[in-house]
Amino acid sequence: MKVKSLLDPNRLFFFCPGCNEDHCVTVNRPSHPVWSYNGNPEAPTFTPSILVKSHHWEPPVTGDNLDEWERAPWEQKKVDTVCHSFVTDGRIQFLGDCTHTLAGKTVDLPDWETS
Repeated sequence: MKVKSLLDPNRLFFFCPGCNEDHCVTVNRPSHPVWSYNGNPEAPTFTPSILVKSHHWEPPVTGDNLDEWERAPWEQKKVDTVCHSFVTDGRIQFLGDCTHTLAGKTVDLPDWETS
């Protein structure tokens, strides 16, 4: 299965191999902006494109360096990220404005269980 609904059947999640995290789209909800969905969890198609804007901090504070950071916090820089894609027939086409390494590439969506 490439997509999964957790608590709300109108919110579908898929694992994005470019961001290494889940993305969510809303379907079948007339009162909100939504994506159309072909109903196939094995080979999903969503339209229009999916644009996810986020950020992270560099260098990161992780479980491995948290004690060090608490003793002597280092300066961090906010890094904006973009993931822009089309999901068609179970494949994800990453557009050129993505900030990750899969920009401009098309890959199979991974199965939910293996992501």
